[in-house]
Amino acid sequence: MKLGVGRVILGTIAKENPQFVKEACQAFPGQIVVGIDANKGLVAVRGWADVTEKRAIDLARELEDFGVEAIIYTDIARDGMMQGPNLQETGDLAAAISIPVIASGGVSSLQDIENLLTIEDKGVSGVITGKAIYTGALDLQQAVALTRQKG
Repeated sequence: MKLGVGRVILGTIAKENPQFVKEACQAFPGQIVVGIDANKGLVAVRGWADVTEKRAIDLARELEDFGVEAIIYTDIARDGMMQGPNLQETGDLAAAISIPVIASGGVSSLQDIENLLTIEDKGVSGVITGKAIYTGALDLQQAVALTRQKG
């Protein structure tokens, strides 16, 4: 079986050089995803070391016509904290753009997945979970079954 790279995720460069993202989307249509990490709605870059003055929603809007396949939105205050995703900011960002949004940060239970499903109609198309899976707090089979049942 031959495996190939289907998508590439760009992060900090989306804030620092949006033109690069535009050119990447033109060169590789349907294969560019942008990760927007935010703290209190403001874009964080360089491994979360620097929080900028740019609002995550504003950056997402700037990327909207570039051909970005999806936005991975991470609320860094929630990431790894197992406190549930930031539904308000994730939903607001998804509703503000036409690019599908993948929620990230804070997912800790099936209830969190159910809560995210309530904002699916705003454009939330997926979820990333990490710590909840490896600690056993979230069963992957149950989470996938829940999304298929509701979808």
